[in-house]
Amino acid sequence: MPRPYVLADTNWKHLKDESFDLAVLPWAATEAHNYHLPYSTDTIEATAIAEESARLAWEQGCKVIALPTIPFGVNTGQSDIYLDMNLNPSTQFAILKDVITVLERQGIRKFMILNSHGGNNWKAIIRELGLLFPNMFLCTTHWPGMAEKKEIFDNPGDHADEMETSLILHLAPELVLPKQEWGDGEELKNKIKAFSEGWAWTERPWSKISKDTGVGNPSMATKEKGEKFFSSVCEKMSQLFIDIAQANVNDLYA
Repeated sequence: MPRPYVLADTNWKHLKDESFDLAVLPWAATEAHNYHLPYSTDTIEATAIAEESARLAWEQGCKVIALPTIPFGVNTGQSDIYLDMNLNPSTQFAILKDVITVLERQGIRKFMILNSHGGNNWKAIIRELGLLFPNMFLCTTHWPGMAEKKEIFDNPGDHADEMETSLILHLAPELVLPKQEWGDGEELKNKIKAFSEGWAWTERPWSKISKDTGVGNPSMATKEKGEKFFSSVCEKMSQLFIDIAQANVNDLYA
């Protein structure tokens, strides 16, 4: 049955008399995720979180529409990893400008990027787009950074780790290789201390920091952990959808 809060599902019969307060664009990547997870990992996660969060918000009366997921992200540090696909930030800017132009023209003035890939950095792009579209409320969220991650998972990581493996075991278990195929996700750190401490930054050349493309040991991942985390993320994300949709953007600060 068509879901009225998912643009890819719905139809003109429904949309011709509809209006929305918030449009959400899931943005992911297509890249290697250790040995055992699919290249579509970020896309699966982004799509599922956006659509389930939209469902929860819709059931609370929130007029939100989830747009189709963008499956390619910034992978400039993975240019030598076979078929890791890259969109440059300038390309992302151009795509967003066109998408936002459509939304503004049609009266949807609140827009969120639901980010599912660490290589996508949106702040500078949103600052520039904000000057071009002063009547639009633009924001981004990065669900992997939610605090709930620390409460559910034992091994920290940020790519094809325990968290992501658990999520895909929940969302698309048929795409996960048997456990004996999983790499350990060991990450080599930069020898310059400031970069390892995080207060200085340089791009990580992925093939030099991880032999299996993973960062974080996935060995303790389970479907049950993935389901618990997914539910927690979507509950919190749906409330954010509601808060933004209902907010007076001219009176946000107290």
